Order: sequence, then C-alpha cells, then structure tokens
Amino acid sequence: MLSSNKSANLTRRAALGGLGAAAGSALLPTSSESSFIAVANAADGTAKISMQLGWLASNGIAGEVCAKRMGYYDELGIELEITPGGPGVDGVASVAAGRAQAGQLSSSPSLMLARSAGIPVKAFAAGYQKHPFTYFSLAANPISQPSDMVGKTIATQPTAVILLRALLAKNGIAEDQVEVVNMGSDMNQLMTGQAHAVTGWLTNTNALKILGDDRVDMMLWDAGIQLYANVFYTTDEAIENDSDALARFLTGSAMGWGYAKDNPEEAANLLVAEYPNLDLASELEAIGPVLGFSFNDTTARDGWGAMNTENWAAQIQTYAGLDQFQGDVPEIDDVMTLEILNATSEIRMKVG
Repeated sequence: MLSSNKSANLTRRAALGGLGAAAGSALLPTSSESSFIAVANAADGTAKISMQLGWLASNGIAGEVCAKRMGYYDELGIELEITPGGPGVDGVASVAAGRAQAGQLSSSPSLMLARSAGIPVKAFAAGYQKHPFTYFSLAANPISQPSDMVGKTIATQPTAVILLRALLAKNGIAEDQVEVVNMGSDMNQLMTGQAHAVTGWLTNTNALKILGDDRVDMMLWDAGIQLYANVFYTTDEAIENDSDALARFLTGSAMGWGYAKDNPEEAANLLVAEYPNLDLASELEAIGPVLGFSFNDTTARDGWGAMNTENWAAQIQTYAGLDQFQGDVPEIDDVMTLEILNATSEIRMKVG
C-alpha cells in the first residue's frame, strides 16, 4: 500500500517506468496510428482526450481531478478535458460521433442498451466496483431485504424502474405485489409516508441527511443485481487504433484515484478547487463513501478499475430476460474489453 506522503512520487515513477508490454512499446502514438484520438501537440506527441460524463461534475471524478491537478496526465502525455453531462446531454452519442474520445456512464446497463441499439461503444474499465444505488427506508417500517417490499409502495426515478423490475424478478417477486410510484428530486415521499422506500446513491450524502439516523439501507447489489457504476467506455475504433493513449489515460486515472485514496481530504479540496460550485463540507463527508465504492476486495485482488466477464454476462442475461434490448442481445465481447485493463495492470495493482 502506498503511504500518503510517498504516493505521488511512487505512482508517478511506477507508471512512467512500467505501463506493461501492451502499452509500453509505444508510449507516444503517431498521427498515423491514431485515427480517433487526436495528437494535441505534434512536437511531443501529447494525446488529447475529452472525457464525456453522463452527469454533472461531482465526486465521481475525484480521482481524475487529482490526476489532472497533480500533473500525472501531463507526465503521461495526456491532455485531458472533462466535459460534464446532465439532462438533455446524450453522452454516448457524443463519444460515438467522435466529439469526445472517452466517456463515463453512471450505470453499466446504459452501455449494454446502447450496444444493442447498434452504437459501437465498449467498456474498458469500471470506476466503482459496486453500484451505490440503494433503497432507503426507515426503521419504523424497514425494507432490509427484497421480500420486505411485498405489499409496500416504492418511490423511484422513472429511469430506475427497470432496476426495481430486475430486483423483483431476481428474487421471485411478482411485479403486482409492489406498488411503484415516480420519485421526485428529493426523499420527502419517505418522510411524509407517501412511500415505504425511496431510491438514490449512497454517495449522495447531502440528500441522505434528511433521513437521519433511522435510515435503513438495502443496496441493489446486495439484493442480487450487481451492476458496475462510473463505467469508462469508448468506441470500437479507439480500442483498435488508440489503445496506447487509452492505457496512458487509464494509468493517469489510476494514479489519481490512488492519490485520493491516500489523501482523501486533499482530494476533496482539489475537487472543489476544480469545481467551485461544489460544497467543500459536503465533499469532505462524501469522499469516504466514494472511495469505499472505488476500492474493495476486488481491487485488492485485481487492481483499481477492474471488471470481469462473469459480471457482464449476468447483467446481459438479466436484461435479456426482461426484454430490454431493442436489437440483438449483445455478446460479452460487444460490450466490454479487458485489453486496456491488462495493459495497465502493474500500476492498477499498486493503487488497488
């Protein structure tokens, strides 16, 4: 494990000294090798990558902000621009069209659905090993396991209804045994008794404060639907032609997340310095949960950013069983690749 005082120098030396055979053979791509990721500076071969977010800038990119502000990307020959998403922003379309060279999705099913619709995008890393999506109830009428939902009213976002359907199917609960209502932007429906549970991310500590100490959490992951969150993705073309630039980008991100892990308070400060609209007190409170989803037993074994084919196969099967795919059911190789993870295994293991 990297000590907080030495992590910056150690991760920098490790990354620059050994990206691995797959990425280290050509650290600086030439323009002829890269048809998707532009060479921003012909003099030194720096590659420019715009990373399109699927949401507004938040603590989910704390590691990337650390890597940017600590100079890790610069030393790896990457010029990174982070483009926030939000309502009305189709991030997948932006990446597929080449306006952004990489993207990050809040949930892995979005990638599978895009692929089934014929969009040639593919995941190459997972920022969160467990999805933070959670069902929140109160101790007076707790929902701590799926069977507790029977006969209850669940308020959830319209886009998350499919997650509830998947949870019910996974646990053998008929959909008509649960009343589903749309949820607004806050959690008042639970506090006013209009619903027995509401949904959100465990990392959104600000929104959860209203629920107080009587809050009961049931994570979607623990209920049997194990999705990835903060999924890094790009196009098939970029995987084929720009794997070195993507490996350098992911190396810088790994170094940034390693720095955040060892220096959480500083990571929160750097995040707010980059995005002054964020509240420092809230980010200091949230950084612990954020790091908890970024680092766990899986990353200790397989390194930061890891994902596996078995998990993706289970997700595809779940969504196929619910008839969610517009086109053909995608194959595992359609939705994810381990190429960039394998090329960066040395540094990812050091920070994992």
